[in-house]
Order: sequence, then C-alpha cells, then structure tokens
Amino acid sequence: MAGLDALDAAILRALQADARRTNRDVAQAVGVSPSTALDRTRNLRRRGVIRGATLDVDLAEIGRPVQALIAVRVRPPSRRTIDAFRDWVRSLPEVLGVFVVTGTEDFLIHVAVADNEALYAFVIDRLTQRSEIADVRTSVVYEHLRNPALSPLAPSPPGAARR
Repeated sequence: MAGLDALDAAILRALQADARRTNRDVAQAVGVSPSTALDRTRNLRRRGVIRGATLDVDLAEIGRPVQALIAVRVRPPSRRTIDAFRDWVRSLPEVLGVFVVTGTEDFLIHVAVADNEALYAFVIDRLTQRSEIADVRTSVVYEHLRNPALSPLAPSPPGAARR
C-alpha cells in the first residue's frame, strides 16, 4: 500500500476497466501526460501492484455453464497433505480457483463444468477417490458476480480498528 497516491489509484481504475487501453487513453482518462501515465504504470508493474492482465471468458460459451464451490476437508491436517492436495487440485482442468482456508474445511474449490453430471463425476470420480479426502460438500453457483475494479484502501489511522 505504501506509495499509492490518488494518481496511482486512478490509473489502476482505468486499467481495470479495460486492461487493453493504450497509454494515451489512460493518460487522458486520468488527466496527465502520456509520459507521466507510462512512468506511473511501469512503476506499478515494477512494484508488483499490477501483476498482469487477464481475459474474461464467458464460461457458458466455452461449454462450462455450471459452476460450483466445493468445500473439502483433508486428513491428516499436515502441511505435506495440504500442499500435495493443493498442487494436485489446481492442476485439474475443471478448476477455476483454489482457496486454502481456515475453519471446518481446508479448501474451497471453484469449478466450472459442462453440466450436473460432469460435476457429479468430478466430485465422486476425482475428488473422493483421493485417500486424504475426509469430507466434501458441494454448492452449485446460481450466479457469480465480481467487482470489476478495486481501489486501494486508505491506511487506517493509528489505533483505529478495521471493521
């Protein structure tokens, strides 16, 4: 967060709205010269604030209209077991994302598949066949909404707690 000012935040918003914008378009959108916009954008990349750009794909159009979140608990709960399962599951083509979490489950796995039969096969034929799986709970996603642009949070004043 250190060193992000209003101009950096404006550049981030402009690029999150359309990562393919030209530097000239970004500069115009945020009200600075193209050289300033380019220097700031390069600095954001160099610092790792901007890590890349992704392509937003319509999952239904590529034959994956059914999404689910699958909660998985593994046993024994060791780093070795968790790391091995994490690395295996993230390599599967159905998997969009893997979250290693605290609480009752160890993982939340976001998948996109062709239909309910494919989802059932993924859970029963792939996941539950693994010896470390202790429990699986599947929730079908009716709708997946994402926030397309995130602004940096302002630092909290000393002694203030975030809610």
